[in-house]
Amino acid sequence: MKNNLLFDFTVDKAAKTVFITREFDADLSLVWDAFTKAEILDQWVAPKPWTSKTKFMDFKVGGRRLYAMVSPEGQERWAIQKYTSISPKTNFKLFNAFADKDENPELPGSDWDYTFSEQNGKTKVRITIYNESLARLEKMIEMGFTEGFKSSMINLENLLASLSQS
Repeated sequence: MKNNLLFDFTVDKAAKTVFITREFDADLSLVWDAFTKAEILDQWVAPKPWTSKTKFMDFKVGGRRLYAMVSPEGQERWAIQKYTSISPKTNFKLFNAFADKDENPELPGSDWDYTFSEQNGKTKVRITIYNESLARLEKMIEMGFTEGFKSSMINLENLLASLSQS
C-alpha cells in the first residue's frame, strides 16, 4: 500500500457542499466497479466495525439502490439513492436521502457527483456532495460522516490492493 496517494476532504458550509478527491493505485475499471456494483460496494463502504447491506441496486439512469449501514449491535441506518446520470467509467450522479427500510425517504437529501479519471496507472475519483440544506450537511457531519468516509476510503484502498493481486 502506498501512502503518497492524494486524498483531499473539504467541507464548505457556505456552499452546503463536501468536496472529496481521492487517488487509488488501481486501474479505472476496477475502481469504477467498486463504486457501481453492490457486491463490491458492500465490502468497503461501511466504516468498521459497521457493515453495509444492499437490499437492491439497479445501476442505470432512474434506477435505485436501497442499502443500510449496520452497527455491530444490528442497528440499521437506511438510505436510498436514485441514479440521475451515468457516463460509463467517467461519471455518475445520484440523489441520496436517509430512508427507512421500506424506501420512504427522509428529505431533504443530497446530490452526489462522482468523476473518475486515470493517469499513470492511478485512478482519481472526485466526489462533490451538495446538500439541499445546511441542517442536513451538519447532521451528516454530526453523525460522523467525515471520519466514516475517510475510514471507508482506507477499506476501499485495501480491497483494491487485494483485488489487484488476484
